[in-house]
Amino acid sequence: MDILDRLNPRQHQAVTASDGPVLVLAGPGSGKTRVLTHRVAYLVTHHDVYPWRIMAVTFTNKAAREMRERLVDLLGASRAGELTLGTFHATCARILRREAPHVGISRDYVIFDTSDQLNVVKKAVRELNLDEKKYRPRAILNAISRAKNELIGPLEYKPESYYEEVVRRVYERYQAILHTNNAFDFDDLLMSVTRLFDDHPDILEKYQEKYRYVLVDEFQDTNMAQYVLVLQLTARWRNLFCVADEDQSIYRWRGADYRNISRLRDDFENLTQIVLEQNYRSTQTILDTGRAIIRHNRNRVDKSLFTERGQGAKIVTYEAFDENDEAQYVIDQIMGLQARGAARYGDCAVMYRTNAQSRAFEDAFIRAGLPYKLVGATRFYARREVKDILAYLRLIHNPTDSVSLARVINTPTRGIGQKTLGQLERVADKRGVPAWDILRELDRSGRDASPFGTRARKALGTFAMMMKGWLALTDHSSVVQLMDAVLEQSEYRSYILDGTEEGQERWDNLMELRGVAAEYEDMTLTEFLADVALVSDVDNLSDDVNAPTLLTLHAAKGLEFPVVFITGLEEGILPHQRSFDDPEEMAEERRLMYVGVTRAKDLLYLIRAFRRTSRGQSDVSDPSRFLDDVPKELLKGRPGVSGRRVTQSDASRWRSSLSPRREPKRESRQPQFRAGQRVHHPQFGEGIVVESKLQRDDEQVTVVFEELGIKRLLASFAKLKPLKDQ
Repeated sequence: MDILDRLNPRQHQAVTASDGPVLVLAGPGSGKTRVLTHRVAYLVTHHDVYPWRIMAVTFTNKAAREMRERLVDLLGASRAGELTLGTFHATCARILRREAPHVGISRDYVIFDTSDQLNVVKKAVRELNLDEKKYRPRAILNAISRAKNELIGPLEYKPESYYEEVVRRVYERYQAILHTNNAFDFDDLLMSVTRLFDDHPDILEKYQEKYRYVLVDEFQDTNMAQYVLVLQLTARWRNLFCVADEDQSIYRWRGADYRNISRLRDDFENLTQIVLEQNYRSTQTILDTGRAIIRHNRNRVDKSLFTERGQGAKIVTYEAFDENDEAQYVIDQIMGLQARGAARYGDCAVMYRTNAQSRAFEDAFIRAGLPYKLVGATRFYARREVKDILAYLRLIHNPTDSVSLARVINTPTRGIGQKTLGQLERVADKRGVPAWDILRELDRSGRDASPFGTRARKALGTFAMMMKGWLALTDHSSVVQLMDAVLEQSEYRSYILDGTEEGQERWDNLMELRGVAAEYEDMTLTEFLADVALVSDVDNLSDDVNAPTLLTLHAAKGLEFPVVFITGLEEGILPHQRSFDDPEEMAEERRLMYVGVTRAKDLLYLIRAFRRTSRGQSDVSDPSRFLDDVPKELLKGRPGVSGRRVTQSDASRWRSSLSPRREPKRESRQPQFRAGQRVHHPQFGEGIVVESKLQRDDEQVTVVFEELGIKRLLASFAKLKPLKDQ
């Protein structure tokens, strides 16, 4: 079958567009990945473009893997393997490996993750005798990152306040430490390549000649460094193919600038623009809801999203009393959907604006005995034990990496305290060499010539001997064999297995890491370390557990679920209070809401709480302005009981029925209600009994109501009436 056969007219127009700059504005669920991959396949199969002349970049490893899998299906593994396809950072990392001498760094450089970067900033702050409480390292690191995203180096950084002068000084020292450690941070990968191309026109020309076609996914999420990089690569042939949606630009805080789409129109006068409006994910009701919310934003191209899936169910709205009632309502709905066969647990996603909101939901899931998947908790690669072993491997890969050395030299404890480590660093600094040079020469210099005492010298020597042994293994050992040697010889297993459940869990994490390493049997340590450094939260989301997913709206980008609950729809939360005085921030909050709405395929719930506890104080909240944007004819549900606002007594009564006491049944009497029986409740309407249990003084009845889902009620209180079977 020809690759063009299953494309709709707009997709066909985009895929077959003539050479030159093309901008595809793709609404949510409109098949942008299909267009992107089919465009690549079209160039190869219909225009005889060599695959190695094509570069395709995206933002997450997950998206890159999906693109590669689809291209393998379209082109075959051989031709797909010749493509340059990956994230911006991974692509730049490969270029820097090849061109490292021109950048003034060796090819075996390492990539420092956020934690490592923070440690370097802290070190720079200490060296400059600055007060960490006044000049917080994390804030300084964010300022440095913003500067790099704008392609501003420490020499070009122009402070406009004393605080910014401190940032400049730390930035300068920070870069010097990175260079000493033969390391880059993530932002350096982009900035270094753009500067490489600026400083070496011949190298830029080489890559321009090689990559005659450049394709960019999620173009609205590019920052200035990425935008400049794209302009550099496409300046000669101008064959740029971008897929974007300015309505889904939600990473402004990370440097993303949706205005790059407008800049694209200015920089490419003959730009072809194609709008994809047919949605393959959601019902028309969900699409109309999203459009009603996003239409208030300015500087955007309106999209009349449509679908062939039909109108679908109305949007369910609900006003809970507080965050605990909100969480219980979500639990009840999910259980009800599962009980009725309307959806599986794994079909459901609970979304919120801030990570702090997850607490009530996690508590509710635990109380209900339901498993859940949490996106945004401590990431696998950020766990202490995983970072320890990765630091060992990075140090073996690059012995000049002083950050990794400082992390593992006394982990497990081997008698090398901060005093000894500080002395080692001072000796190295005085001689102008890496600390590893001092360590490896310990057995060559006489005891009298050593700057260290007997105990410190012995401890450092023991560590140095282990390092030499591991370095000797690198030439003929796989990554997993090297990891096994580290775990055994460093005695890390006995260090972490302390007889507690936590210790066992930490060891299990290391065994999981070992499983990842085993997948790199035919690959180098360099490739392994580069890949694990580029993993994100969403990349780690498992698909094989039948459990609801809890995640922030930011983390939901790129995902989809049959059932979506958007919670916390209150002024100050969604939209966030930080956006009240900044029109650009408010526009981004609206885009964030739009992203959440358009993740839903079949059912969408919009939920708010009448009261919410924040920082220990419970306050009455106002409904989110986004709720007012949705036409009433698209909505279903009651804001409270019987159409009135929820009261404290309502909430207390509800919670008493939703949290049954665990009491023994009385065997001397029979339940009034039975499973499968139809009943009527004066407020909740008609429902079906799922289960009935006798308690000491009452009967607990679990009912699935047609509108409200599952409720657990006390028979004497609920005024349930049996209905005759039809």
